[in-house]
Formats: sequence, C-alpha cells, structure tokens
Amino acid sequence: MAISTEERDIIRKILDMVEQDTTHMLDDVMINPVANYTDPEQLRNETEILFREFPLIIAHSSQLAAAGDFLTHDDTGVPILATRDDAGEVRAYLNVCRHRGARIEDLPCGNSRRFTCPYHAWSYDLDGSLRGMPQPVGFDPVDRSERGLVELPAFERFGLIWVVPSPRTETIDIDAWLAPMADHLDGLELGNHVVFERWALHKDMSWRLALEGFQESYHFCSAHRHTACSNYLDNQSLWLNYRPHVRHAVPLPSVLELRDLPEDDWNYRKNFMTQNYLFPANFIQAMTDHVYIHTIIPTGPGTCAFHCMMLVPEQPGSEKAQRYWRKNYDVVRTVFDEDFAIGEGIQKGFGAGANEDVIFGRYEIGLHHGQKAINDAIAGKIAVPTK
Repeated sequence: MAISTEERDIIRKILDMVEQDTTHMLDDVMINPVANYTDPEQLRNETEILFREFPLIIAHSSQLAAAGDFLTHDDTGVPILATRDDAGEVRAYLNVCRHRGARIEDLPCGNSRRFTCPYHAWSYDLDGSLRGMPQPVGFDPVDRSERGLVELPAFERFGLIWVVPSPRTETIDIDAWLAPMADHLDGLELGNHVVFERWALHKDMSWRLALEGFQESYHFCSAHRHTACSNYLDNQSLWLNYRPHVRHAVPLPSVLELRDLPEDDWNYRKNFMTQNYLFPANFIQAMTDHVYIHTIIPTGPGTCAFHCMMLVPEQPGSEKAQRYWRKNYDVVRTVFDEDFAIGEGIQKGFGAGANEDVIFGRYEIGLHHGQKAINDAIAGKIAVPTK
C-alpha cells in the first residue's frame, strides 16, 4: 500500500520526537469529574445522544453477504434487526412487530426470505414492508403500507455495517461524516478481509473507561509490562484530531530503521499500530497485517459491552496460518484482559469516593480530544451531517 502524505508526516514527527527525546504533548492537563463515569443522569444524556444519534459499527459486510442474511443486535438497548435485501442493500429495522410489539426475530443470525412475528404470525419482507397477516378480515381498516417495520439508518462503508439506533426523518450523509478518515480506512481494504474471530464481553466498568484504553499509550509499559510494552516505543505516539474522530499512530521500534532510508522507501503500515477513533464509540485498530474492530456500548451506570471483531486478509489456508492468527488473537485477548481488570478496579475505586476527578496528562492526548467531543456532542455542537 502506497504511503500517504499524512503518513510521511507522521513518520517525520515520530523520528524527530525520538531524536529530541520528547513526545507529543498539549499545553495543559485536563480535569475530568468522576461523575462522568458514575452519574446515572450523565449516562442518560450520553445514551440518548451518543448512542441514539450517531453511527455505530455492528458487523462486517461478510456477516450479511447474501440477500436474506440477517443479524440481531441488542446491547444498545434498542432491538435491532439488520439484513440485506434483494437489491443488495443493507437495511436495519427495529426488531418489533407493528401489530402488538412482539420481538420478531430471536436468532442472533441466519438467513430468511421473510420475518414472521411468533405471536400472531404477521410477516414482513426484506424491505420491511408488511407482507401478510393471518385472518386479515379482522384488520380491514388497517393500511398495510403504514405498518411496515420501522427503519433505522443503515450504511455499508469500508466493509463494515453501520447503524444509527433510532429512526430519523432526515437523510444522514454518512460519507461526509466519515470523510476525514476515508482515505486511510479505504486503504485498509476491509471489505476484502474475513472475520477470524468475533466476541462480546460485558464488563463492570463505565464505557468511558473501556474507550480510554485506546486513547493513550502512556499505560503500555506499566499495564502491559510483559505483553504489549516491548512491541511499541514507550509513550511516543502521535494524534491527528479530525474532530470528533481521531487518528492515533503508535510506532513500533522498527520505525527507527526508517531514519537511514530514503523517504520513497518508507512503509507506514509495517511500522505502526493505528487506532482510528470513529466517534462516539468505534475503533478501527489497524495492526501491521490485520485489523480489529471495536464498538463500546454502555449497558448501565458502571457497566458496558465491548464488541470486537478480528479481521484478517484472507481465510487461513493452512495450519501454519491458523496458528499464526490464533497467536495474534491470544495476545490481544490477554492485553484486553489486563486493561479490563484495571478498568473494573477503577470503577470500584470511583464508588469508594477517593477521588472527585481524574487527571488527563499533557501527553494523554486522545483522552482530551475524546472528552471534548463528548461534551460538545451532548451540548449539540457536534451532529451527524444530513443531506
């Protein structure tokens, strides 16, 4: 993959920081109230705005590969049914029958030509339209065209399925929303990848704590002393703020070898882990040869769900390839477990009342950008663009 102008600049800045024995820093620290992690009213505001009005990644395109493929998703608190219609378009609906409100589909995934409510067998086409009802004479006055499934904004971009978990009358401009990150994400060619593993974890910690584990590298050589620490330069990351999205470039030690090479021979991907934050709670974490997709969702005050997919460039065709990707998977699961154990401990500490606030250091830059974006979105200063 060709190196971009942005990536050349990242490498130059990293090499300069190493030469100067410094790192990327802001002018001041940030003080963040503990109430942001514990207050039910704060969480209510975050849920109603961040997790109802903004796109969340719920799947890889391969999970809805053919017409009739479907999946269900519930951790946002909104029952979502996503499918691919006969025209090849991804659609998402509230998983709620328009007759008496029963849940239409209980399976986590599958393939179906229609969706039928288990209560009274009202059925719906892939395009959401009401197809039929038993004994229709009892519903003569009902206009079927007004009783189709309630549709949610759904999009397929960069090989991923994005859904906004609330109905909208306006047309969301998803391309304008993702534009600041589009070149980099397009270059990852995620649509050509396959899902090696996907999993969901439910943790006793604020969704913000899970989010923050990806927004700074200051903790790597303490929290991950025996795992991730040696794989990266110590606390010498670089952040590009595309408010509200953020690109976080974490250099491997091998980047230092580029000092002796002409810039035309530089390779960015092989020398960086890039944690791409797609507001409000999505991460596309690009490793040197594979990618992790993370979506973090609050499930209550002090609890969250962590959804993850490991994408690899092709289906492992040998036992050697299978072992290689399994080893990478095992490492990242271990690193995440280290983070989550600390996060759950922090949440308990918040309950003890020791601190009224937490401190974001000058080089914990992603935390600054993320908190400011959350504040601005709740205040109505950030919104998904519409057409």
